[in-house]
Amino acid sequence: MMSKPKGKHKKQKNKATLADQADKHDCYQQAVQEPEHETDIFDQVYREAYNRKPLKLREDFCGTFAVCCTWVESDAKRTAWGVDLCGSTLQWGRDNNLSKLKDKEAKRITLLEQDVRELNTAQADVLAAQNFSFWIFKTREEVLKYFKAAYANLASDGVIVMDMMGGRDCYDSDIVDKRTIVKGKSGFKYHWEQAYFNPVNSHCTFYIHFKFADGSKMKKAFQYDWRFWTIPEVRELLLEAGFKDTAVYWEEDDDDNDDEDAVWIKVDEAPNDYSWLCYVVGIK
Repeated sequence: MMSKPKGKHKKQKNKATLADQADKHDCYQQAVQEPEHETDIFDQVYREAYNRKPLKLREDFCGTFAVCCTWVESDAKRTAWGVDLCGSTLQWGRDNNLSKLKDKEAKRITLLEQDVRELNTAQADVLAAQNFSFWIFKTREEVLKYFKAAYANLASDGVIVMDMMGGRDCYDSDIVDKRTIVKGKSGFKYHWEQAYFNPVNSHCTFYIHFKFADGSKMKKAFQYDWRFWTIPEVRELLLEAGFKDTAVYWEEDDDDNDDEDAVWIKVDEAPNDYSWLCYVVGIK
């Protein structure tokens, strides 16, 4: 009896896919964050409130604190505090963002692994809570407690800046928004999945997935279990927390502007778009 040739029917070892090799934090920063834009918005909001340049930033829920890094790069007098509960995410930021700064810039950033409701940082000119991060608080009591802490963490002339989203499309379930981040072999697709929304209590679940050129996917790279807050609720809670005034910044509707040149203005009324983004500001 003839023996089978060795190795003829052996399965080849699975090659590592692009998803296996990808870094979820790097993908997130490329797909979601625009630190230069955020820095410009903070500067605009503060100048319009107090007619001077802000120097001290506190970035709550800072994650990899890319915004803190851009903030200190933008002016030699600027300092930043990044606050987040996740030590491993902060460490990624140290290894991949902080390490790229000049020593004199890096020294002007302080990182704190703690609850954002703790009161132990220098009082900031601008306190930022971006990417809908405060939506992790699902009751009025929790949000009010956070806003009171934010008020205490701000200087006497200070603003809190938060982005918000809404519109009919944002309440749909089982919807996936897909965007290509970089074209070609080095590119990937960003998928924002609206997985669940409960109209009774406004609790919702969102996922971020990444898909790569070889067809491989990084599923549920990030998961968010939030309450979907509305602009009026947030403005009322800011006033209840002690802020003297609030404002809403809306992107000016101008077909000649692209995303990089977007103009944001204070509004008392806005179009009822199917999907929108805005900034809600509390002024101390």
